[in-house]
Amino acid sequence: MSMRSERALYARLMSYVKPYWKVFALSVLGMVAASATEPLLPALLKPLLDKGFGAGEAAWSPLTFAVLIVGIMAARGIFTFTSSYFLNWVSSKVVLDLREAMFSRLLRFPAKYFDDNTSGALLSKVAYDVTNVTAAATNVLTVVVKDSLAIVGLLGFLLYVDWKLTLIALAIAPPIAWTVRMVSHRLRRMSRESQRQTGELVNVLQEAIECHKVVKVFGGQDYEAGRFRHGAQALRGFTMRAGTSAAMTTPITHIFAAVALSIIIYIAMQDSLANRTTIGTFAAFVAAMMMLLAPLKRITEINTPLQRGLAAAESVFEMIDAPVEQDSGTVKLGRARGELTFERVRLTYPTRKEPALDGIDLQIRPGETVALVGPSGGGKTTLVNLLPRFYSPDGGRVLLDGHDLQALTLDSLRANVALVSQEVVLFNDSIFANIAYGGMSGASEKEVVAAAEAAHAMSFIRETPEGLNTLIGENGLRLSGGQRQRLAIARALLKNAPVLVLDEATSALDSESERAVQAALDVLMRGRTTVVIAHRLSTIERADRIAVLERGRVVELGGHAELLAAEGLYARLYRTQYAVDRAAA
Repeated sequence: MSMRSERALYARLMSYVKPYWKVFALSVLGMVAASATEPLLPALLKPLLDKGFGAGEAAWSPLTFAVLIVGIMAARGIFTFTSSYFLNWVSSKVVLDLREAMFSRLLRFPAKYFDDNTSGALLSKVAYDVTNVTAAATNVLTVVVKDSLAIVGLLGFLLYVDWKLTLIALAIAPPIAWTVRMVSHRLRRMSRESQRQTGELVNVLQEAIECHKVVKVFGGQDYEAGRFRHGAQALRGFTMRAGTSAAMTTPITHIFAAVALSIIIYIAMQDSLANRTTIGTFAAFVAAMMMLLAPLKRITEINTPLQRGLAAAESVFEMIDAPVEQDSGTVKLGRARGELTFERVRLTYPTRKEPALDGIDLQIRPGETVALVGPSGGGKTTLVNLLPRFYSPDGGRVLLDGHDLQALTLDSLRANVALVSQEVVLFNDSIFANIAYGGMSGASEKEVVAAAEAAHAMSFIRETPEGLNTLIGENGLRLSGGQRQRLAIARALLKNAPVLVLDEATSALDSESERAVQAALDVLMRGRTTVVIAHRLSTIERADRIAVLERGRVVELGGHAELLAAEGLYARLYRTQYAVDRAAA
């Protein structure tokens, strides 16, 4: 990264501090005040040693000296605390703002973004990378302001005491700057790799937690432990290489400082022998020199958190700048009639050569139920994913009530679509919150109960400890598969959208639950345009029409009896499924 882009990155980072500039200014004032006390102690040493001891007349009384020392240290402590408190306040606000910006962006990313990025990497960015950013935004600035002022003050005092010796001390600056520059690039690269590896490690950990039953049953403990060990060792390697580079800066700085100090002491002792300086002057100069080492050390060491913070900032801003779902539509659709039209729809995933959809033509009338059947990979799920615009077609159009979906605003389109998926999605919240979710959060308890009753869910809800207020655990962990599915159906019932997408909505249910839920679905589907991805006979036979998809094309379309009589792909699939269902019965 060039110096210009590095400055631009840091300037963008500081823009998140700008809204809190008043509090940050108080922090800087505390730093300035604390730094102003730095030269006072060595300055106090000169009169203390020259006139405070021996036969000479003391400049001040012993009590005055004692009070001044305590006063200086107390003032420094107050100013340092004030500065740290306000800086931490600003730092925590910057972390909050960045996390909110990242999460807000995350919620609006297209489905493709989640296909291309692991959940572990995204978790790592929001949870960990952002904390490294604040070190660059605030803590580094603290060191730069506070220690730079301390260095300026101490150098001013040194120039006042003996400018020749001070110039010798300044000779160490160029080699120190060269050392810092040399390690910067390596530190940034290692920080980037550490962040990437942290994301991979979090992903392994997340998968081991979420898939713990599969890990246990299939004896995957050693395999998962190996994956984690490999990731942890790789992370340790990057951390060690970064730490080694950072650790080199301090001893090199100290060596240069020690050489300069030894030369200064040698010259000062020669001057002292020749009676050109006093003991107090020499002691004050050496004390100031020694005090100068601490801020110099911190200034050289800020390169480590700075480079780590800038690498984290790249990661954070990369996520914030990632394109969100395109919502260029301007038509706000009210409640749709539910007429769906697919015109020569084509879509190819980047990871596949063959198209997932290859010229789909399909007309679905308002209130009609169309079942999508066909072999796996035929394009059924891809087709229904176009309806809420999770994906957009590469060619052709999808129309709702004559409006191209691309012309509709996302909010108005999705307000007209309800989804019940085979993979039930529930949140670690109450049953009530899971049914009355999102835009339905304002629903009354009466409406929620009615939806749950229609989904045949109230029978088990009443048996839970707190009824609708019962917490269901992560993704409904405390409920059975059938119970989770019925809550998802209750959520769709409450939404009451004119277009309904059912993706194997009864697949997780036993026969008794399936009959109850199918009855609820029959009520839900009445008067609504319903697209059903189905494998089970009970679902297929209720459809008005059946579209058979194979290799991204509609190869057959018609009613159940009509397709059976055609003796095509549907007839073969039906007979296979019929045999399976009869065997299961």
